[in-house]
Amino acid sequence: MAGFKVVIPARFASSRLPGKPLADIGGKPMVVRVLERARQAGADEVWVATDHSGVAAAVESAGGSVVLTREDHPSGTDRLAEVVARLGWDDETLVVNVQGDEPLIEPTLVSRVAQVLADDREASIATASHPIDDPEELFNPNVVKVVCDSHDRALYFSRASIPWARDAFADGGRGVPPGFVMQRHVGLYAYRAAFLRRYADLQPSPIETWEALEQLRALWHGYRIRVLAIDSAPPAGVDTQADLERVRKVFDRMGDCG
Repeated sequence: MAGFKVVIPARFASSRLPGKPLADIGGKPMVVRVLERARQAGADEVWVATDHSGVAAAVESAGGSVVLTREDHPSGTDRLAEVVARLGWDDETLVVNVQGDEPLIEPTLVSRVAQVLADDREASIATASHPIDDPEELFNPNVVKVVCDSHDRALYFSRASIPWARDAFADGGRGVPPGFVMQRHVGLYAYRAAFLRRYADLQPSPIETWEALEQLRALWHGYRIRVLAIDSAPPAGVDTQADLERVRKVFDRMGDCG
């Protein structure tokens, strides 16, 4: 298995769930639950990147490593770029961005995304996707779709329904033709450190602005994104109080409250 590092961006402020990284899940802060999952992925190093001293203290109490980053980063990718620069990682280092609100993330998925990037020397980024099995999601703009080429590299990401089944969807039709597959993007990324070093200098692209999808900046500037196809959706992260209650119930069933 390829060596890689994990960085967990954990921003304290959240419009829908303030203080989210420190939310209690079975007796531990959510950021610590994510840290524990990331450690199981077999990474060489796991770091939490945060702008909040309370989050840093919680991670250090759990024996984790922390980088205190600037508060003004517009995205988690920018926060990762600061970590790469601060820690001096070389250009070939593989860095997996594990979101700080994914306490149920599958460790094997983290390592698999790192491995497909290691195996594709022409790609700068790797991510994942799975088939959409709910017809309603085909036309839901909150569900991001991805279309790939024959080498499993992303051609485009969109909130629109792509590819468009012209005849089946004609005149507002919602019938899905036999064999038709639309892939939903999974927001887990692995990067080569060289790309992260250049990211801050890349100008936002028109398509990124219109779609409100940050990954389109990389495609616009000619970087290749390898996509790992998985069979089904991974467990959802925590965006709202309802999500938090759902995750708490999962940990209660697992009996993991220590």
